[in-house]
Amino acid sequence: MRYIIQTTKPQQFIDITNMVGEEVKNSNVRDGIAVIYVPHTTAGITINENADPDVVRDMITALDKTYPVHGEYFHYEGNSHAHIKASLMGSSCTVIIQEGKLLLGTWQGIYFCEFDGPRNREFYVKIIRD
Repeated sequence: MRYIIQTTKPQQFIDITNMVGEEVKNSNVRDGIAVIYVPHTTAGITINENADPDVVRDMITALDKTYPVHGEYFHYEGNSHAHIKASLMGSSCTVIIQEGKLLLGTWQGIYFCEFDGPRNREFYVKIIRD
């Protein structure tokens, strides 16, 4: 299933856990895996804490300290920092489906990671039955 999202900031993490969970529910798959894939080179996907929004803010701050928006980059588009951050997050993640639900830890959520926004973006969810 293809999802379109509109990011609103230059860098942000968008919690897509509920969207993926709904896709699992609608699939009627009891046991299997959900693969979440981002087809962009300046955006990524990650799983991390979704209970405290400060965690996301801290992650973006730490990434900016290590890979600042303005650095000694050669890429002419000026978004090398976004390419680096997207590679670190990765372009996909896989979550086990158990008893019809995503098998995530108590504090875990799935995030779409924008590093070169705002933009219209997309991600895909593929449900595979066990």
